Amino acid sequence: MSSDPSIGGVPVRRGRPRGTSARELELVALRLFGEQGFEQTTVDEIAAGAGVSRRTFFRYFDSKAEVLWSEFDTEVATIRALLNDVPEDLSVMAAVQRVVIAANHYHPEDVPELRARMNLIGSVPALAASATVHYDAWERAVSNFVARRINQSPDSLYPVAVGRATLATCRAAYEQWAVRADADLTVYLDAALRALATGFNEDVLYA
Repeated sequence: MSSDPSIGGVPVRRGRPRGTSARELELVALRLFGEQGFEQTTVDEIAAGAGVSRRTFFRYFDSKAEVLWSEFDTEVATIRALLNDVPEDLSVMAAVQRVVIAANHYHPEDVPELRARMNLIGSVPALAASATVHYDAWERAVSNFVARRINQSPDSLYPVAVGRATLATCRAAYEQWAVRADADLTVYLDAALRALATGFNEDVLYA
């Protein structure tokens, strides 16, 4: 059996961790949100459904909304760590492409859960309002890396543009994958990021 991939010695997860209290809380919360609505579901109900105390819930999450962002935040942390260790001879976009793909190992069978998350985030005002903070962290992981590479401020135009363009491109790939579920997510990410790296050259066709 092959070992998990790594970049610069940093291990890359495949899928989601299993058998942890945090993971159980996520699954219970998603089920309850789907059955009775986000606003109607309490932290106490989520904790009880997972067989843990309210205190244990708050050991893992600051609020019930944060349950839905746990996986995304893990991805951001992974991307940040991997970008710190990419080889210097890789171009900016080649490094970003390699790391983003390495950090995303979902499969078609993951679609129902991820689609449920997307539907909740898109339809519940409290969750939609919280998205900005998490998306900004993703952008910052990329723009900070770019800024280091070109010796500029992370708030200067080029790093910010790369961070925002990369996030938008990855979100488009993610949404297409969630709808089709006909291949691994990395197939979509690779195609979208290659298109971005070529300036969306119309002579090159991607699935």
